[in-house]
Amino acid sequence: MIQTVNVSLSFGGRTLYKEVNLKFTKGNCYGIIGANGAGKSTFLKILTGEIEPNTGEVVITPGERMSVLEQNQNKYDNETVLDTVLLGHKRLMEIQKEKDALYAKPDFSDEDGIRAGELETEFAELGGWEADSDAKSLLQSMGITEDDYYKMMSELDSKIKVKVLLAQALFGNPDILILDEPTNNLDFKTIRWLENFLLDFENIVIIVSHNRHFLNKVCTHICDVDFGQINMYLGNYDFWYETSQLLARQAKEQNKKAEQRAKELKDFIARFSANASKSKQATSRKRELEKLTLEDLKPSSRKYPYVDFKFEQAIGKEILKVENLTKKGIFKNLSFNVEPDQKIVFLSNNSLVLTTLFNILMGKEEADSGTFHFGKTIKPSYLPQDNREFFDNCHLSIVDWLRQFSKDKTESYVRGWLGRMLFSGEESLKEVNVLSGGEKVRCMLAKLMLEGGNLLILDEPINHLDLESITSLNKGMINFKGPILFATGDQEIIETVANRIIDIVDENTIIDKQMSYEEYMEKYKN
Repeated sequence: MIQTVNVSLSFGGRTLYKEVNLKFTKGNCYGIIGANGAGKSTFLKILTGEIEPNTGEVVITPGERMSVLEQNQNKYDNETVLDTVLLGHKRLMEIQKEKDALYAKPDFSDEDGIRAGELETEFAELGGWEADSDAKSLLQSMGITEDDYYKMMSELDSKIKVKVLLAQALFGNPDILILDEPTNNLDFKTIRWLENFLLDFENIVIIVSHNRHFLNKVCTHICDVDFGQINMYLGNYDFWYETSQLLARQAKEQNKKAEQRAKELKDFIARFSANASKSKQATSRKRELEKLTLEDLKPSSRKYPYVDFKFEQAIGKEILKVENLTKKGIFKNLSFNVEPDQKIVFLSNNSLVLTTLFNILMGKEEADSGTFHFGKTIKPSYLPQDNREFFDNCHLSIVDWLRQFSKDKTESYVRGWLGRMLFSGEESLKEVNVLSGGEKVRCMLAKLMLEGGNLLILDEPINHLDLESITSLNKGMINFKGPILFATGDQEIIETVANRIIDIVDENTIIDKQMSYEEYMEKYKN
């Protein structure tokens, strides 16, 4: 068990958390979520002892071992890959070092023999004799071959280093496992392996991640860092989000009878429970969810932007026809037709490939050869990955900036749209050139909604967005009644939105399949 008791922390007059009391117990996986700058990673550092809180303490059950995913990729550059993994169990390595020193003594005494015996016993209890094979098995599971085991870490590509450091954190069955953004730079296959590993892991896992698909897969609880508090909720990210939305709706309908509200909740919980996988954690979570009552739940205070793409122009049969489109060094003879009900995710190992394609379709770049044609009824709306042309050297306020794209120029109408995107009051008067990356993308989403396009083209739309905005965008894409062409690294969006995949593997290889992302990755990428 690990527990925070009245933990508070302030930086420069700003309070990150006040009197946080949480208990993390064996067999559960806790996802820490919160807006950028809310203090998620800082909270992990408090748990690991790297940062001392202003007040309160962290209590860990005596004898339990904590393991932390190392963020500094260069820390072990002077170690071999195998030794780096073994160093994840510090006590085991200390014993090995002391044993080696004792056995190397020329004047090995009786006292040394007694001490060596004690060390051998502890070494065996900690799984020391199996350590090498266990470490190699972990590395092999992540796709790291025997050829790399004795290479120096400094020789490895950064994507391989990440896997080795993850293996280090997982090594030796730690009692408490702390992971900060563990899926960053991991390939699909390794993420799937990690998900399955954590689903079968029987100790405590505490994770900070922006990967909603990952949080949904592995978490039994969500800890929401918000307004100086950290509140713990049962269930995964989707359950936390949908519960908050349900309770917020019910709060607006105060006249609704308690029995009806309770029935809604019961049906809602049953739906989520039915989706639980067969892992031990999921089965346990299902039992706990089934016991929940209305009184056990409380809505989150987190605010979400409202993303809902509507269009007036009816969509005809012809959407977009691309024939033998070629851009030297990017793609060759790319051809596809878009149907009215299709939401197509474009994949590539090089994001420039997809940006180039979308820019050609929107007339921002020219192809070397080939043609494309939009149907007469089609009005495309484009969210580019690079939005600098809309904001750089622009001194308009947010409200005046958005007014440019609105048919109704009245102050109340434009401010209403800004309110949907969480810009209110004086905030609407800020100049757009000083906005953060996330604020600029929210402005662009408001622009798209005002345009009312019946074909959406979205190039990495979640860049710079927080989890709340990503969740809202995801919902907006699911609910959109027209076709979408999009590129994103967010697996949850791909899984829940796309019904067709076009993968530009290289200049000469293009795979076009109507199937789920998971099916595609299993069939074509493993």
